[in-house]
Amino acid sequence: MFKHILVPTDGTDLAKETCRAAAALAKQLGARITAYHAREQITSTTFSAAIFDGDLVDETTRGQFEKAVDAAARTSLDCAENLCREAGVPCKTMTTPTDSPHEGILGAADQCGADLIFMASHGRKGFKARLIGSETQRVLTESKIPVLVYRWGDAA
Repeated sequence: MFKHILVPTDGTDLAKETCRAAAALAKQLGARITAYHAREQITSTTFSAAIFDGDLVDETTRGQFEKAVDAAARTSLDCAENLCREAGVPCKTMTTPTDSPHEGILGAADQCGADLIFMASHGRKGFKARLIGSETQRVLTESKIPVLVYRWGDAA
């Protein structure tokens, strides 16, 4: 049924557990996985405002920040790749810079030809769930392919 699963990951424990579950499903289906990390897009404006509250930033500092963002993405993707390898599931990785994680996820699914997006729900309930915007909800709303939402534990 599904042969190519996109699994967004951000390196959190929930993302790791989601990747583990996706790998188990992929193994049963004979599918492959593309692990995807939506890397924060760094612009001069967002960089200086987010990190230094509008102060001028030299290019060395910016370069260090970019390396840290890239390293975090690589760590997250390496973890997903290792979990898939342990499960015996083929896995490729991809990352793109984006200001909007849900748009990055949808673009990655299209670009790699995924036929299923397997992603986590952070388990927010009640009023808090309605108050806080959810990338998962946005993907569900806008995706042209099926989305499997994985709930794990009682994440707050």
